[in-house]
Amino acid sequence: MAQPANPSSTDKLSALLSRLNPVPGFADYTGPYKVGTVDVEIPVSELESPAPAPPNAADIETIQFRIFYPAHPDAQGKRITWLPAPQRDHLSAYVRFLGFGQLLANAISFFPRHLHYTTIPVIKNAPVLKPHTPNNRWPTAIFSHGLGGSRNAYSQIVGTMASHGVVVICPEHRDGSAVASFIRIPSQQNRYFVRSTRRMVPYKRIDHDPTDEVYALRNDQLRIRLWEMGLIHEAVLGIDKRTAFTNLNKSTPSVADFAGKLNVHEPGSIIFGGHSFGSATVVQFLKSVFYAGRPELENMEGQLYSPSRESSIYKQITPRNVTILLDMWCMPLFAPTTKALRDLPLPAYAEPHPSSPSHSSPHIPGGAAILAVESQNFFEWKEHLHAKARLLSPDPAAPKVQASAFYEDIASGVKLPEPHFFYVERSAHLSQSDFGVLFPWLMFKIYKSVEPERALRLNRRAILQVLRENGVPVARTWSGDLVDGVDGGKVSGAAGDAVSVAESGNGGGTGEDEAATANPNAGAASGESGSGGASVRDRGPDDGIHNDTAILDRSRENSIEAWRFIDIIGMGEMVVDDKGAGGAVVTVTDQAVEAEEPGMAGVIEPDATGNVTAGKN
Repeated sequence: MAQPANPSSTDKLSALLSRLNPVPGFADYTGPYKVGTVDVEIPVSELESPAPAPPNAADIETIQFRIFYPAHPDAQGKRITWLPAPQRDHLSAYVRFLGFGQLLANAISFFPRHLHYTTIPVIKNAPVLKPHTPNNRWPTAIFSHGLGGSRNAYSQIVGTMASHGVVVICPEHRDGSAVASFIRIPSQQNRYFVRSTRRMVPYKRIDHDPTDEVYALRNDQLRIRLWEMGLIHEAVLGIDKRTAFTNLNKSTPSVADFAGKLNVHEPGSIIFGGHSFGSATVVQFLKSVFYAGRPELENMEGQLYSPSRESSIYKQITPRNVTILLDMWCMPLFAPTTKALRDLPLPAYAEPHPSSPSHSSPHIPGGAAILAVESQNFFEWKEHLHAKARLLSPDPAAPKVQASAFYEDIASGVKLPEPHFFYVERSAHLSQSDFGVLFPWLMFKIYKSVEPERALRLNRRAILQVLRENGVPVARTWSGDLVDGVDGGKVSGAAGDAVSVAESGNGGGTGEDEAATANPNAGAASGESGSGGASVRDRGPDDGIHNDTAILDRSRENSIEAWRFIDIIGMGEMVVDDKGAGGAVVTVTDQAVEAEEPGMAGVIEPDATGNVTAGKN
């Protein structure tokens, strides 16, 4: 668009926003199902908490979450805006989160451009599709956001999961980690002025120097987050049972359509995932619940979360819960007061509870139930990477990840699988959120990350395949998502060609069985371009593969573009430069990880000035 000959200050600011946000929208999801969404906010007083509320949660009177779900194919309606209401307050909060000052943040929030009009490709309050699964219930996941996130901030990851047949619950945490959150005060909902009916929880920027005070502040946040996760689990159970809750979000007329359609009652059935601080939240939540009542946790100073062993959440968490950890930020796990929790393995490696229905015939999935995906930012943070490898192993307390740790019994030779651990080249910490697509220019300028759609594409392929390998029924991976590589090579074609990958047999397609050239004017279903300029056309619900083995294949280096496996065996020790003496092998200690944390602050919390350490060599 042409610029005025003598642009005003407003025009200059609008031009700046255009550069910051050249893609003010999202492509359609790549699954075969339409996606619906509802917004839910329930008073805490109506829910039975599995654990006492933390002392710092007295003013948190509700829990809030958005649900993304498969919708009826005939559903019609309007999309929702990416910025939650009140939009001006949220936009101002995001601008401050990106490092701009308060004055500029308030000024930018007045202009109804770009993010105000950016919508998510979902249908508000759409009817829930009848489940097409063996047990007639949709697989269900809970996804926790990271610093500066919200219940909408991961719409590309969670919406894609919904388009493939997973109901995803996205909490908005009220611990000061959301970019901004508004609590509807239950007793004030009849007031005339809207601002009198709600309370804002602003973003709380906490220092990255790992002092006792900082650890205490992060633990305070985790106590709220874990308590909210337990309450949200109770709410989801109630929604499936058609329990009458008060939804203070009046834009959602009802959640009754979900009744009887959620796979949330069978132990180990719920999928747990998160990004950054959200991944750390998931780890602490799963461990706190699974090991509740253990002597080492009972004696732990300042417990984070201690649910009743009679609670539904205690029965839900088993070794079988699939765990998705996107760019997990480990510093919150390193508090000295919670070391006993850190030293325990993820439930995927543990024996089931004696009272668990699966205890008589236990199946321990090990790392097969764990997917961890790193950005290049975090992959190059070597001390943190080695510490994370230990956390993903069966023995987090060991200084080095040993192959023997994966054997249930050395004599029997039965070995547990290692975790699915990968990273995406030239990606940034925020690439797994919606920020990469909304702000590609900013992501490149500050973090040198490229192709934000590719990072999301590889993440969703891995998520879908891990679910399949753990028996979770999900739809095919669309052929357009395979352009970075499949078994046997790349899916590519001449510019303008449309490439189709047909499934082979019962989900055994490799992505190379059939390729066809279609009308180049037909257009791409998702609006994305593949490698070499090839556009890919969706030929219908079955256009793709039901067994994307290549994405989790560790044996062939570089078989998928920009996707690299991380082998954790032997990690925990690294070679450091010893002033030209050839290097020395040292154990990565907690202190080594802590020492590098301040230098990574700009990666974890963006700084618009560009004052950031994007990675370490």
